[in-house]
Amino acid sequence: MYKHFFKRLIDFCLALTVLLIIWPILLIIYIWLTIANKGAGAIFYQERPGKDGKIFKVMKFKSMTDERDADGNLLPNENRLTKVGKFVRSTSIDELPQLINVLKGDMALIGPRPLLTKYLELYSKEQARRHGVRPGITGWAQVNGRNAISWTKKFELDVWYVDHCSLWLDIKIIFMTIMNVLKSKDIVLSTGPFTGNN
Repeated sequence: MYKHFFKRLIDFCLALTVLLIIWPILLIIYIWLTIANKGAGAIFYQERPGKDGKIFKVMKFKSMTDERDADGNLLPNENRLTKVGKFVRSTSIDELPQLINVLKGDMALIGPRPLLTKYLELYSKEQARRHGVRPGITGWAQVNGRNAISWTKKFELDVWYVDHCSLWLDIKIIFMTIMNVLKSKDIVLSTGPFTGNN
């Protein structure tokens, strides 16, 4: 019952409450990034697979500029990542716009992180089961290693979550996420399937 009804209701109420409380902070970050990103904007949109593989556009704060070389190619990520961008990534503030995805029903607060669509065809049948629930802002794999563990292990943890989803497990993941962010644990400032090119 929780997995199929109450989880969505709780997610909506919590996301709305948090947004109503922190919107002034989000506005400040939005303005700060708009200036730092040199006209590249403050919000990053990217298509990701959601529940049952349905495609949606995930929202994140944009942490890099769109600066290009003389040939029109984007500069390396490390050259485009701003000081503000590094800060919002290291504190996971860049994930906060996804609360709007939660309100819309594209995402949940807790669930497997949505990866890039190009990886859909590479999943094994077992790994594809990670799409049995809505993707989350944080998840079981994130609080058990995040970028410090292998992709195989991440998928195993994602599928384990799908099979064991419960209110108490979600509460545990929220607590562990807060502790990891405060300790800056398992945070790697890099782009890739989890972060996208933003």
